[in-house]
Amino acid sequence: MPADAVRVLEAALADAAGAEVALERPGDPSHGDYATNVALRLAGARRQPPRTIAEELVEKALGLPAVERAEVAGPGFVNLWLEPAWYGDALAGILAAGEHYGGGSAATPERVQVELVSANPTGPIVVSAARNGAYGDCVARLLAFAGHEVEREYYYNDAGTQMERFRASVEAARRGEEAPDDGYRGAYVAELAADPGDPVPEMLHRIEASLERFRIHFDSWALQSELELRLPEFLPRLETYERDGALWLRSGAYGDDKDQVVIRSAEKGGLPTYRAADIVYLADKLGRRFDRAIYVLGADHHGTRNWYAAIARMLGFDPGRVEVLLYQFVHLVRGGETTKMSKRAGDLVTLDELIDEVGVDAARWYLVNRDHDQTIEIDVDLAAEKSRKNPVYYVQYAHARIASILRNAEASTVSALSSEAEPPAELAVEERDLIKRLAEFPTLVAEATERRAPHALPNYAIQLADDFHRFYHEHKVLGSEAEPFRLALVTATQTVLARSLDLVGVDAPDRM
Repeated sequence: MPADAVRVLEAALADAAGAEVALERPGDPSHGDYATNVALRLAGARRQPPRTIAEELVEKALGLPAVERAEVAGPGFVNLWLEPAWYGDALAGILAAGEHYGGGSAATPERVQVELVSANPTGPIVVSAARNGAYGDCVARLLAFAGHEVEREYYYNDAGTQMERFRASVEAARRGEEAPDDGYRGAYVAELAADPGDPVPEMLHRIEASLERFRIHFDSWALQSELELRLPEFLPRLETYERDGALWLRSGAYGDDKDQVVIRSAEKGGLPTYRAADIVYLADKLGRRFDRAIYVLGADHHGTRNWYAAIARMLGFDPGRVEVLLYQFVHLVRGGETTKMSKRAGDLVTLDELIDEVGVDAARWYLVNRDHDQTIEIDVDLAAEKSRKNPVYYVQYAHARIASILRNAEASTVSALSSEAEPPAELAVEERDLIKRLAEFPTLVAEATERRAPHALPNYAIQLADDFHRFYHEHKVLGSEAEPFRLALVTATQTVLARSLDLVGVDAPDRM
């Protein structure tokens, strides 16, 4: 059987029903292993009572080798109980797929660039920017696992007003003076002031080191100052006009919220705006033959989606190749109180400080375990705990416990594990539940990739760890009559737990 056993069963039922079938796990186990509402959906089009359609589907379902029992429930639901052989085949498919289980969902693989973090190098990476990195990197991991060719890029502003303020702040520290009123403060400014020269390269080096520590590796870096130099080659291709001494782009006519200034008036310096660099940068991305350019931005950039689409249209590119992902902000809570962050005031919590306090695994987990559309609060005290109350520790402990089981198994037994492990004639509820949870993984990963929603993975990993712990509490693995099957089951569980953790950048330890 192919690795995605649920999809195979759905396809067989779809042939029987003559319509697409989606299976769901009932909340009440007494309602079967899986259920479908396809009869309710078809009733209107077929002009038949849904129970009549459901009864016909039950008869056809009973002819499938996987189905042990089928019943009509309620107004027209079809509940299914599956044969033990289906569970054995499902497990065999998972084992055969190994570390590739759940991957390769991309129907048409693309070259994708994910631009993430891109914080101005005016200070260390703070926790809000770290959420950008964690979220963007998880999206990149999902896309790569699906079969896309993915590159990560960091775009940084090395020119403009903020950088001038940053450099002025460091220079003031070198002279032993206070930073300008609108400048930057903090211990990191004093550290940078101790060395001569431009502080920006050193700041960028520190940023890169922090992100590498956070398990985010960039394939390329883009500089605003270099991109701005290419602006003259693009302006003639765009609709522009002058007003109040500034050069405006007629982006509102191409779907943007309004027209944008691309070159300031002489009174305001006559320099390109950051919007001007956006034009060159987008053209540069798509010119490098990426099929899709993904920007990861904070929620305060909500207007940027239309802006990028307008640029693409004006330059003759398909705006569908441009994707903007927005995430909400982060609050850290210690002892029930929220910690404030301000890069300029020096009252900030950096990514490195968070990692020092809770570790990389917990930092990654807590920055992606909620929908990116939701503001998150991280309880630092809980994140630092090494106990089952901490969900990342709980999931890692399940993986480590399985590793311990496999270490204690006979070497010959483990090496002989294959896709041929036969299930017992009667499967326990906990064994069925664990295999059903494993069988959810391909669909869950595909949907998380499509929706750019990696938070589904930590939630799934907790459920899988729950199912494993219940199974292990009730059933002996080593020395049991069903040892080969149960070793196969825990091996598959370990593989899926490890992949779930890896997709969010968290380690899967063998010992804890």
